[in-house]
Amino acid sequence: MPQRRGQRRSSTTMAPNDRRVEEQVEAAVKAAKAAFPIWSSKSPLERSQILNKLADLIEHDLEAFAQAESKDQGKTITFARTVDIPRAVYNFRFFASSILHHTTECTEMPTMGCIHYTSRTPVGVAGLISPWNLPLYLLTWKIAPAIACGNTVVAKPSEMTSVTAWMMCKLLEKAGIPHGVVNVVFGTGSKAGEALVCHPDVPLISFTGSTLTAQRITEKSAPHCKQLSLELGGKNPAIIFDDADLTQCIPTTLRSSFANQGEICLCTSRIFVQRGIYNEFLKRFVAEAKKWKVGDPSDPTVDVGALISKEHLEKVRNYVKKAQAEGARVLCGEGVDSLALPAGNQKGYFMLPTVITEVKDESCCMQEEIFGPVTCVVAFDTEEEVIERANGVKYGLAATVWSSNVGRVHRVARRLQCGWVWTNCWLVRDLNLPFGGMKASGIGREGAKDSYEFFTEVKTITIKH
Repeated sequence: MPQRRGQRRSSTTMAPNDRRVEEQVEAAVKAAKAAFPIWSSKSPLERSQILNKLADLIEHDLEAFAQAESKDQGKTITFARTVDIPRAVYNFRFFASSILHHTTECTEMPTMGCIHYTSRTPVGVAGLISPWNLPLYLLTWKIAPAIACGNTVVAKPSEMTSVTAWMMCKLLEKAGIPHGVVNVVFGTGSKAGEALVCHPDVPLISFTGSTLTAQRITEKSAPHCKQLSLELGGKNPAIIFDDADLTQCIPTTLRSSFANQGEICLCTSRIFVQRGIYNEFLKRFVAEAKKWKVGDPSDPTVDVGALISKEHLEKVRNYVKKAQAEGARVLCGEGVDSLALPAGNQKGYFMLPTVITEVKDESCCMQEEIFGPVTCVVAFDTEEEVIERANGVKYGLAATVWSSNVGRVHRVARRLQCGWVWTNCWLVRDLNLPFGGMKASGIGREGAKDSYEFFTEVKTITIKH
């Protein structure tokens, strides 16, 4: 088992020898292709029962999975226990249920003596590539609908956080999943990931990760005309109007900014506050941010654990330095309260929640995805102005709007260029509804209906009678 994040740890512990990666991907695809006829011929009910059994097994070992996820990724044990592993369990249960309730279209043409109906069938071998920030959570979000629909899969978890994927593999046979239905390859994106993307027998790829990597996946998969689902980065705004309930807004916006060390694609990294309440919000927000406890992820009282790696920590720190060089003010966190870190964690990959203000919209801190515990707070005057500024980035994943004016929240939500808008809340999910982004935040949607449509092929059949 890898050591706790912040101590010395090799990120290649589970990576195979690069010379064998293509052979392993080839073997995994071959096994998945061979298993496809048997698995796809099972009824939705049979597949549903197996997915529910796998969910039961993961839930039975929830504490072991949570401990491993915390040690492997750096997240707090509390976050792993209450968010990551329970959601992985729910992913399997949700798609085990939803696969039983899909319907298809049917139309009739009496004058022609014809009836038309559609049929959906599984595609084949699905290539699934998941990121390091929510390892099992996002891996199961892909595996569950893929196999529920009757596909077989070759999955590649991030080489940075592969432990819980490996642990899940040990439960597949116990759950009754036949050999070859779920195959997991461990390796880097440039080796294992690219071999999977380029394989001619893998007709579709579901990827969650960076926009830059998605561009390469698009290029490499184009010769094969593969179906793609790309869930990418975000630069998510929170828009706080002067009639917002700050007793609800401030704690929720703290969570949306700093949960999981800010290493969630849906985290808030730009906070627009209407000028009438700007000073009050900033004072209260910074005071509460300073109360967030950073330290040993295994401590259940800790709010912020360690970042994923030394390199990522330096990247996030550099954004703060760039903001300061541009004249911005750091009100708390990095470079201001460094001594607040526990002595035992000062040499690890830890960073205090950091709030930056007086930053320009064109700054890299307002335009680029930082993916760490850093958020920028700026003032605005009018509704029209803030919509334009919120939309003024290349990303379009999610946003939050805070106001007690019902008409306003509807108006603003409709005009924001993003795939999901929360009003007076954050990260409240219904898996029945589509999830995904606009612009550089991705292509396609995932959810009950959308995942079903992505992981199946539709066929129209016409019968003349």
